[in-house]
Amino acid sequence: MNTFCGLTPEDWHAVLLSVRIAALAVLLSLPAGIALGWLLARKSFRGKALLETFINLPLVLPPVVTGLLLLYLLGKRGWIGHWLFATFGLEIALTWRAAVLAVAVMGFPLMVRAIRLAFASFDMRLYQVARSLGARPIDAFFSISVPLARDGIIAGTVLAFARGLGEFGATLMFAGITPETRTLPIQVYLLNNQPGDLAEARMWRVVVVSVLIAFAALAASEFLQRRGSRQEVV
Repeated sequence: MNTFCGLTPEDWHAVLLSVRIAALAVLLSLPAGIALGWLLARKSFRGKALLETFINLPLVLPPVVTGLLLLYLLGKRGWIGHWLFATFGLEIALTWRAAVLAVAVMGFPLMVRAIRLAFASFDMRLYQVARSLGARPIDAFFSISVPLARDGIIAGTVLAFARGLGEFGATLMFAGITPETRTLPIQVYLLNNQPGDLAEARMWRVVVVSVLIAFAALAASEFLQRRGSRQEVV
């Protein structure tokens, strides 16, 4: 069996698939993450606490429960999934799309939390000055608010990406185990259930790779958050 850096082609496929799915999940959820982060940081409105609770719910729910809820919602016979399949012929459950959505849902609370803190940390008067000089709200938002919160936005993105690399329970329930959904955590699970020393050795090599990727992502997120805090102090 051909290997590269100790990993077989099947193992590398799982690693690269996890990276692609986590990246797609981040791209899918980032616009909503920025919008909700700003809304929660800068606005007071009725139902805000309820919205925050709903956003953070995946952090406290067992991941398999989140995956089950997604399956009942977006499966072929689900409330929304049935309509999507009947209208557009679009099937989500047990496909790579399900893996992307599961990863996006699980990482979204971490993204919103980091972005919210970033928007709340800078002086709102800078935004108000831009508005007083004639900038439209959307222009002031993208020219003032987003650049000032840039490090926090990037940190939240990286944090959600790192969380997505390790997502297992929701992905397993909603996307299943197929060649197009065999992400890195699922590969570890499958190798752990295979007999023999070779499978165990492969499993630990995949574990090491996953730890290194997660460590690098978390270190980058922490660095960006600290840099943003230092800039705010200065």
